[in-house]
Amino acid sequence: MVLLDMKKASFLLVVDDINASRAFYERVLFQEVIFDFGANIVLSGGFALQAKDVWCEFISASEDEILKNTKNMEVYFEEDDFEAFFTHLKTCDDIIYVHDAREYPWGQRVVRLYDPDQHIIEVGESMESVARKLSKQGLSLEEVAELTQHPIEFVKASLRME
Repeated sequence: MVLLDMKKASFLLVVDDINASRAFYERVLFQEVIFDFGANIVLSGGFALQAKDVWCEFISASEDEILKNTKNMEVYFEEDDFEAFFTHLKTCDDIIYVHDAREYPWGQRVVRLYDPDQHIIEVGESMESVARKLSKQGLSLEEVAELTQHPIEFVKASLRME
């Protein structure tokens, strides 16, 4: 058997209005355009936006077959300074939220919202910053590791990042 060295190169989101989607990702999520091919835009987060009409040509599908708001996937971003990001997000008055900011039992705060094409976007506090936050609250290394469900080596490395 031949072993290949397969790697994920990227993923793409099919969008109705590529210019509106580009503006959203630049303004709200601070993505930078790496390549702009017109109907395909590659962003700094390692993904691309693809115009729906061209995508339909690529896969021989009708535009009616491209579904919205399916709630079966999300694009996940992490932010070390969640408070600053959430403050920024509140200045964007056109945001439609899946839910407001919430904190999960492992100490991570996240917010979910929709992009212009109803793809779910999650922005979560990075787990490194969660480990630092919990340590500053007085939890021991072992307690932080147990609460965050991350190895103690990860917690130690996160605390050295300060």
